Amino acid sequence: MRRSSVIKSFGMTNMLLEADLDSIEDKYQLDLGRRNQVGNKIEDKYYPQFDSALRAEAKKMSAHYELFYCLEKSIRQLIVDVFEGSGDKEWWENQVPEIVKANAKKSIKREKESAVTPRSADSIDYTTFGELGEIIKSNWSLFGGVVFNDLKAMEKVMSALNSLRNPIAHCSPLAEDEELRLELALRDWFRLVS
Repeated sequence: MRRSSVIKSFGMTNMLLEADLDSIEDKYQLDLGRRNQVGNKIEDKYYPQFDSALRAEAKKMSAHYELFYCLEKSIRQLIVDVFEGSGDKEWWENQVPEIVKANAKKSIKREKESAVTPRSADSIDYTTFGELGEIIKSNWSLFGGVVFNDLKAMEKVMSALNSLRNPIAHCSPLAEDEELRLELALRDWFRLVS
C-alpha cells in the first residue's frame, strides 16, 4: 500500500472513531474529556487569578453542586407532576402552604426590583429546598403511598439532604465524612422514590 493511502486510511479510521465516540457521549450523556474546552472570556480573564488550591477545591465541589442541582430540579418536577396529575390546574394557589407562597412572592419581587433576568416564570422555582419538603408534607394525601411510603422517612431524608446542601450552596468544602453522608442520603432518596 502506498504511503499516501496509509495516511488517508489512518485519517479516515480516526474520523470514524471520533464519530462513534461522539455518538456514545451523546447517547449516554457523557463527557469523555476528548474536546478542548474553551472557557468564556470572564473565566479566561479572572479564573487564573485565583489560587490553584482554591481552583482545585472548586473543581471537586462542582460535582456535588451538579448532583444537588439535578436533585433539586427533579424534586420540583416531581411535585409539579403529582399536582398536575391530580387534575388541579390551580395547584400552586390551592395546595401550596401560605408561607411558601409568601416567601416565593417575596423572592420574585426582590428579583424584579433588582432588575435581573427572572430565573423562571414558575413560582415553584422560587422555593427553597426545605420548602419543597413542606409542600410534600402538607399534601401527603397526594404523595403518600404513590410516591413515598413513609412520611417520617421522607422528612428524615429531606432534612439530611438539606443539611448537606448548605455547605455546597454556600461555597464551603464538604469533609470526607460529609461526602459519604451525601452518597448515603442520595441512596436513601432514590430508595424512597423507587
